[in-house]
Amino acid sequence: MSACTPARADHATRTERVHPPHSPPPAPHRRFPLAGADVSASIAVFLIALPLSLGIALATGAPLQAGLVAAAVGGLVAGRLGGSPLQVSGPAAGLTVVTADLIHRYGWRATCAITVLAGVAQLGLGFLRVARSALAVSPAIVHGMLAGIGVTIAVAQLHIVLGGNPQSSVLANLRALPAQLAGLQPAAVAVSTLTLAVLLLWPRLPGRAGRLLRTLPAPLVAVAAGTAAAALAGLTLPRVDLPSWRSHALPALPEGPVPGLIAAVLTITLVCSVQSLLGAVAVDKLVSSRPGPGPRVHRSDLDRELLGQGAANIVSGALGGLPVAGVAVRSTANVRAGAVSRNSTMLHGALVVVAALLMVPLLELIPLASLAALVMAVGIQMVSLHHIRTVTRHREAVAYTVTTLGVVALGVLQGVALGIAVAVAVALNRLAHTRITHHQEKGVHHVRVRGQLTFLAVPRLSRALHLVPQGADIVVELDGSFMDHAAYEALQDWQKTHTAQGGTVELTGRRPGTHPAGPADTPTTTASGTRPAHGGPASTATGCRCLPWTPWRNHQCAVPLTAPPSDPPSAKQAGDAPITAPADGPCASRPADAYQLTHGISAFQRNTAPLVREELARLAREGQRPSQLFLTCADSRLVTSMITSSGPGDLFVVRNVGNLVPPPGAEGGDDSVAAAIEYAVDVLKVRSVTVCGHSGCGAMQALLGTEPGGARTPLKRWLRHGLPSLERMADTGRPRPRLAGRLPADQVEQLCLANVVQQLEHLRSHASVARALRDGELELHGMYFDVSEAQAYLLTGTEDGEEVAGQRFDRVRAAGVPG
Repeated sequence: MSACTPARADHATRTERVHPPHSPPPAPHRRFPLAGADVSASIAVFLIALPLSLGIALATGAPLQAGLVAAAVGGLVAGRLGGSPLQVSGPAAGLTVVTADLIHRYGWRATCAITVLAGVAQLGLGFLRVARSALAVSPAIVHGMLAGIGVTIAVAQLHIVLGGNPQSSVLANLRALPAQLAGLQPAAVAVSTLTLAVLLLWPRLPGRAGRLLRTLPAPLVAVAAGTAAAALAGLTLPRVDLPSWRSHALPALPEGPVPGLIAAVLTITLVCSVQSLLGAVAVDKLVSSRPGPGPRVHRSDLDRELLGQGAANIVSGALGGLPVAGVAVRSTANVRAGAVSRNSTMLHGALVVVAALLMVPLLELIPLASLAALVMAVGIQMVSLHHIRTVTRHREAVAYTVTTLGVVALGVLQGVALGIAVAVAVALNRLAHTRITHHQEKGVHHVRVRGQLTFLAVPRLSRALHLVPQGADIVVELDGSFMDHAAYEALQDWQKTHTAQGGTVELTGRRPGTHPAGPADTPTTTASGTRPAHGGPASTATGCRCLPWTPWRNHQCAVPLTAPPSDPPSAKQAGDAPITAPADGPCASRPADAYQLTHGISAFQRNTAPLVREELARLAREGQRPSQLFLTCADSRLVTSMITSSGPGDLFVVRNVGNLVPPPGAEGGDDSVAAAIEYAVDVLKVRSVTVCGHSGCGAMQALLGTEPGGARTPLKRWLRHGLPSLERMADTGRPRPRLAGRLPADQVEQLCLANVVQQLEHLRSHASVARALRDGELELHGMYFDVSEAQAYLLTGTEDGEEVAGQRFDRVRAAGVPG
């Protein structure tokens, strides 16, 4: 966070207010400012919130006004008091199942009272400052809970879509589905189908007209289309019914067993709190990833957010509204619409109040089938394939599945409790289950420990180590992230004994920097080998601060480096000198190229291959499915995987001299580039193409120094495709591409920027790219990498393939660092 705003000169003697070090600084006292961006964002959020609030109220079985009350209170109360300035609160789909169950069990007025009590509980948690503790819940359980709620919502709303009424549980809805299909209502099905079709196709409208139309939210357009179709066709369908506000139901004391009421309050508190806190964290990430400079938005204060949500639930329940929580769809729309303060959230709440008072005749035209289709789509989207892939990759699919099935079959609180129990059991099993293997290869014994090394595994570790003969060479691979004291002492004692008897011991870890939990002299692993315990065997620590990129040949570092004992035996047998360097010289000297290649491959096979083998085997089975085509220069200083933080299977990379894209049919063109583009777009179905230039490009320098005539070498013939970039730079009628915050350093850098823009223009002329852009299936990005600054810049506004007048390259900020 940045420092507090300096005091003005005329208030220099005023005492500064002290605030906690990990909370956002207090906002200055000033009049109510209303930025234009907040106004436009509030309108966008209001247009999304209006139909969704009615639909969620319909799905819960509550009075439809209750959804509008919750939306208004969420905007005005949570928006003003909450700790996440840009998070939008209101009735959330994640609370639909819980609220519907409470209404069925206790009635609507008692449910309002339970909402008030849940708000009081949230206030207590906020005052206890336990908001961060709520984030300790495994994401697999949270996503599983939301997926189970989504399944429940979708199955229930399917009955309304077909013209019937939902049952009280998922199983009952599934049993009643065949009879519902046999007696479906054609009018309800037609309106629902139209709503779903518009909801699905609206975000995919192609072209410039589509981009303008997409400024209207898809939920609003879908419900409006269903309403208009029903009205024009004269269909007789159940519609929204908003009774007079004079008869609006207010809370009443619930009746029933006290344990059941406590469980109901805890369930509302848990779901509202977790969903709101996770939403606040997600909003912070969205704000930090917004391109370009802009007004500073404070990071969320989670404890204050919990207090704001509690206050909103108290007010909403007292006024006869649904429970309130942070809503992902509305919050995302708020951030993407350019909101800069909490005023956008509050103004959206005020607009909901106006609509609830003045737009009742218009709202009562909406068919319930259209709202049900909208909510059913939201429920389906809650079962996220991205989340399923993520939890599977992190081996948490069991907890996710159990939580989802538990929520569907038993209820939210029971499903979450079941998921937590399974997650704890899985964690204990992983902690206790350790696999230890021993094998011999080329005279060297290998003992591999997979899993956490605790006292439970010490007997098996000792048996494996004692299989190694005295005086033998051994490599112990610790493929885990934790070692307790008992295991550490057992390994250290055996190591000292074995080395005293003439043997050698090499300890390797799972990743650079991994070290077991133990005393200060625990052996650790670096990118180049093993860092020994202090006073242990004579292995030399690298001490390099540039991990994990030290092994390259031209790497420079101020810390001396000596080759570790893990270097391949062949290098030492060949008589190569140890790799040493003075304190002010390179980390590595320049041995023969063949040795450098062999040494690098050997290091990969030893340190990296065991970690990526399983993932590469999966890619080999499933085939490559990259999401991006990355076209850049062949310059050796550009390491694409490093500057994009990508790994195997992420990028389809094309490299050539000058990151050039010959236009189709160009004289002397290169079909290899065109073939790669066609393959990436038409076969691999990549979603984006990036053209990346860089500072100090030798191809651009050669273009600037090219003289007419001379020998037509292959290089000169290839660089002809860069001549349009020279013409673009020289054309004074065109705006020159520029970097945000500074002018180009020289003509070479100006040409590098112009070349990125020109090659994007060439790229658009390829048939496969033009077709994908027209269908809205592809985005184009321009990128510039300043090698000397290690700084990336992105060309703004190229996603839809349109040329931008400003052509500004904006600095890409570090993740989590405010602008």
